[in-house]
This record gives sequence, C-alpha cells and structure tokens, in this order.
Amino acid sequence: MATGRTHRPATRSRGIPEATVARLPLYLRALTGLSERSVPTVSSEELAAAAGVNSAKLRKDFSYLGSYGTRGVGYDVEYLVYQISRELGLTQDWPVVIVGIGNLGAALANYGGFASRGFRVAALIDADPAMAGKPVAGIPVQHSDDLEKIISDNGVSIGVIATPAGAAQPVCERLVAAGVTSILNFAPTVLSVPEGVDVRKVDLSIELQILAFHEQRKAGEGALADPDTDAPPVRGAAHAAAAAAAHTVSARTAHADRKGPDGDMPAVMPA
Repeated sequence: MATGRTHRPATRSRGIPEATVARLPLYLRALTGLSERSVPTVSSEELAAAAGVNSAKLRKDFSYLGSYGTRGVGYDVEYLVYQISRELGLTQDWPVVIVGIGNLGAALANYGGFASRGFRVAALIDADPAMAGKPVAGIPVQHSDDLEKIISDNGVSIGVIATPAGAAQPVCERLVAAGVTSILNFAPTVLSVPEGVDVRKVDLSIELQILAFHEQRKAGEGALADPDTDAPPVRGAAHAAAAAAAHTVSARTAHADRKGPDGDMPAVMPA
C-alpha cells in the first residue's frame, strides 16, 4: 500500500480551485451515508441538500472532476465515492502523528473516523516524560525527543499539533525540518511555515465568537422589532468585540488560498 511520503493528491496540478477542494469532503460524507443505505444514484439537488450547498455549485465542482452525471438518472453514488476519494488521496494510507497528548490530543487519538477515511495514527508524541509509554487509544505515547526518528521511521507527511500555544511554533518547526509538509493546527496561535507547507487551523474559540456575534445581532434585531420592550439594541464593548472577531475571521478567510503562514480556512472535520 502506498504511503503519504511519496504520493500527493493531484488537485493542484489539475487546477481544481481550493474552494472546491474544501467542499469535496462534504460531498464524500453525504455520499458515504447514501452508500451505507445502498442508495444507487442521487440527483444533484438531493446531494447538494445533503452536503449543505446549492446544486449549481455542486455541478460546477463535479465538472472539475470530469463527472457530469446522467440526465434523468443522476450521479452513480459508488463511482462518486471512489472518484472523490481518489481526488482527495484517500485511496492510499496516510500515516499521521499527533503531537500534544493532553485532553484534546487524547480525544483526537480516540476519534474513530480517521481509519475509515484513509488516515492511520502512526504515533502519539508528548513532551511530558511521565506520559512516555502510557497507552492512549491503544497506542503508547512516545517522548518528543524522538520526534524526528518517529517521522522518518513511519514515513509521516501529515502532523497534528494539539499543544499549548507557546509550544506550537517550535513543534511546527521540528515537524517541518523532519519532512512533514502538511499540518493540522489545533493550538490557539498562528504558525509560520515555509513555502510548500500547508497548514489548516481549527480554532473553536473563534467559531464560538462568531456565533456570539450572530446571537447578539439577533437579540438586537428582536429588540428593534418589539416596540413594547424596554431593552435597547445590543451595543457596547461586547458587541464591538464580537464584531471585531468576526471581521478578523472574515479577513483571514479572504486569504485562505495562501500557503505559508496559516491559510486559516476552517478545516473540515468529518462527523
């Protein structure tokens, strides 16, 4: 079986837009659900609704894959599962290391969806000597002193960082120096990486701040719509802070196509 070290997905060479690549896992998740229910075909409208996009966007995305469906029949579910899996590089084995085995790292190690989607947790790494040798999800934790050897021995090209913010950049630099070229960052900090290294960032606090912004906006609109309420529209420092957070995320998302320092486009985690 091929490993992630020597094989890379062909999406860039084929000119598939990053926005389309970001939606492919959504289609794959919806298609996998249909496949598990033995549904043979699906229309673009049905699949778009299941994936949470509009059907015109879905048909455009699939055109990049060379898949156009059959009029009056729709798309072959099994073939699309294979086609998207191949495009995402999921028809091969991708060994992954998780660095930082605290609560979050342990939860990631115990996540059962990695193996079924083409990812194998090859090693768990932590800087705490007391953690060395302790099994988490059936995998013994290894000390960070051995990080470079672990990556080399397992042919790892994808690393997951779940460390505290202060440790994330040094860990990132060691991963990159050891040959890792893709990083999923859960640490609440922006990582600086060289050209050719892809970083996807998952920041739950930012997502919650965006939701808080929308909740305040809805509360404010409700107050304006009800003439009998004594509550003024939501204003003040909290509103400004939430708006600033949303503006920051919006600005980062606008630059999500960049490589190098975090693209900050939210990573898609399969359910």
